[in-house]
Amino acid sequence: MKEITSFQNPYIKNLLKLQEKSRERRKQGLFLIEGKREVSLALKANYEFDTVLFFPELISENEVLELFQIEVSRIQISKEVYQKIAYRASTEGIIAVVKSKNTAIENIEFETDNPIILVAEGIEKPGNIGALLRTADAANIDAVFIANPKSDVYNPNIIRSSVGCVFTNKVAVGTSEEIIKFLQKNNINIFAATLQNSNEYHKENYTNSAAIVVGTEATGLTEVWRQIATQNINIPMQGQIDSMNVSVAAAIVIFEAKRQRNFK
Repeated sequence: MKEITSFQNPYIKNLLKLQEKSRERRKQGLFLIEGKREVSLALKANYEFDTVLFFPELISENEVLELFQIEVSRIQISKEVYQKIAYRASTEGIIAVVKSKNTAIENIEFETDNPIILVAEGIEKPGNIGALLRTADAANIDAVFIANPKSDVYNPNIIRSSVGCVFTNKVAVGTSEEIIKFLQKNNINIFAATLQNSNEYHKENYTNSAAIVVGTEATGLTEVWRQIATQNINIPMQGQIDSMNVSVAAAIVIFEAKRQRNFK
């Protein structure tokens, strides 16, 4: 088994590139996962693992083998190397190099005839995308579409803030136009969260196929969504501000849709 003790090692330098640059992740088709929970969720989602690095003072080789239940390429790393490439302070001594999945819209298949989909357009903060993915997992909806993304879904901040829910959801990425075309082709009703020409969200029927579309807190959705929507919806504000965090707003509407379906 290979061992790396210097963070000047070319392989480790390349991992740092993967950690820091979306361009490198796209080019190489690889990304990093840290932590037992996140690795376990990616395994359940049938991601293909390239290599697993582990720091033996925090996790033993036997523990790594028990986690994977399959033969996997392993590299033992020193404390200095681990501290250099670990994105989080406490990741239990395990860092995996994983092959990216194709996130094209056309690869999405639903297991039901009336799916609930969350569409997030132009969300800039990885933490908000992570929170949206956690909401989608909590409600067990059918897919999350990221429109006009500002980063790739394998950004380490997204993986971290989603606590691995980037792996538990069906995730697709595309332009707003591509996603709209897909929704229309599949006869999915579009509910766009916007103040303009909108009805209160709880007065709508979400029991048929539904895409709930949210945009940035600063500028909201682009005009194309407001024009194409089956119905624009809003969450009535009762305080002094006119908006809330995008993940909170999405959760409110998604769980109303689930309530109408008796949480099926």
